[in-house]
Amino acid sequence: MEKLVLVDGNSIMNRAFYGIMGSKMLMTKDGTYTNAVYGFLAILFKLLEDLKPEYLVVAFDLKAPTARHKLYEGYKANRKGMPDELAKQMPIIKEILRAMNIDIVEMEGYEADDVLRNAIMLRRK
Repeated sequence: MEKLVLVDGNSIMNRAFYGIMGSKMLMTKDGTYTNAVYGFLAILFKLLEDLKPEYLVVAFDLKAPTARHKLYEGYKANRKGMPDELAKQMPIIKEILRAMNIDIVEMEGYEADDVLRNAIMLRRK
């Protein structure tokens, strides 16, 4: 049986960013932060090694209000926005994923986990 793996890219990037901060974030010589990219790729390579999927899709949030915001005005009202050091790493990881021929899915108005949930529901039909 073929195996499809769906990844919430924002979730993994956040996990990697905060998990590899320590006393100092990783960065290149020119000051580009890389801790989230490094951690994301470590998680991705482990996933590929362990699961050996035939298909892999990574979903990301877009910077726009979502259906959840429309349903509840106070959604994420008390959360801080994405740190600039993390936001600057998002285009880098997407560029790397494209270079690896890994499909990226983004849908305005939906968070990555909503996109993945809808994909699962469609597959079950």
